[in-house]
Amino acid sequence: MTNAKDIRIAGRSIGPGHEPYVICEMSGNHNGSLERALELLDAAAATGADAIKMQSYTADTITIDHEGPEFCIEGGLWDGRTLYDLYAAAQTPFEWHEPLFRRAKELGVTLFSSPFDESAVDLLDELGAPAYKIASFEAVDLPLVAYCASKGKPMIISTGMANLDEIGEAVSTARANGCEDIILLHCVSSYPAPDEQSNVRTVPDLGERFGVISGLSDHTSGSAVAVASIALGGCVVEKHFTLARSDGGPDAAFSLEPEEFTALVADCKRAWRSLGETTYELQGSESGSVQFRRSLYVVRDVAAGEELTRENVRSIRPGHGLAPKHLDEVLGRPAARALQRGEPLDWAGVKAF
Repeated sequence: MTNAKDIRIAGRSIGPGHEPYVICEMSGNHNGSLERALELLDAAAATGADAIKMQSYTADTITIDHEGPEFCIEGGLWDGRTLYDLYAAAQTPFEWHEPLFRRAKELGVTLFSSPFDESAVDLLDELGAPAYKIASFEAVDLPLVAYCASKGKPMIISTGMANLDEIGEAVSTARANGCEDIILLHCVSSYPAPDEQSNVRTVPDLGERFGVISGLSDHTSGSAVAVASIALGGCVVEKHFTLARSDGGPDAAFSLEPEEFTALVADCKRAWRSLGETTYELQGSESGSVQFRRSLYVVRDVAAGEELTRENVRSIRPGHGLAPKHLDEVLGRPAARALQRGEPLDWAGVKAF
């Protein structure tokens, strides 16, 4: 378990001693409609997520309009599209940011974003975003990391595709530029990501190696992998969200619908509560069950002085008699008094040799 200090985002403490911080990623599932983006925000708030995240870029700030082979996507969800066309469709226009942040304030929910260039960082700073998220693809953009860090707010950095040296460079760059409140999210940058390549054991290792709070940015289908990361000590889960996968959208295929995301939030927090501590003590909820453990009972009437045998004494439920471990000690000994069927056997009912 990492010894990193707790981090606070908009007043919410994040760390091993607190319920997991669940981030609802809206991404581009607004399908080009501000009205739908606001609906997404409303629905995300209703799931119980701790924060809602969007992405702040335009097609022109993230790439160029070019049809060269290296600008075209081959395979996967977005096969055949150019980067420019994909980002033009998926972008959350800068002019939408103010109404989205205003709605979040009205709802009383935390909203922040992933900026993809310095103009986006400045926009988010002006809008009072309480944290910055560095996307996996931008984790190697050290000037962007440095600029975000200079704003003095907590940073969450996804590590998809990054090797240890690259992660170390991102962390050291953030720290060198004034940010000490860093969260690292293990991430597999494929869409969707296969369960068997998730390697969520990396989540606690990230925290240990870099002395930070760690978690998971999850692109798998469903919620099992996210819950597993919490069981291993992760403090943060980020998951994509949509109103309905059938509506389409750039990330819809690996996004959770409202009912599913609500269950994810509940399951992650239940998983955290279940961790507790290493203990072999009787739990309060068990106290009523102790009486139903097995013990030694008289199962057939026994006369005073009659030998106790396996035919008249057995280990059965409930647990009001001698512990079953004493069975061999009492067998063959005479009854100290008359014993009745259904009577718990105690030492007073057993005559000493």
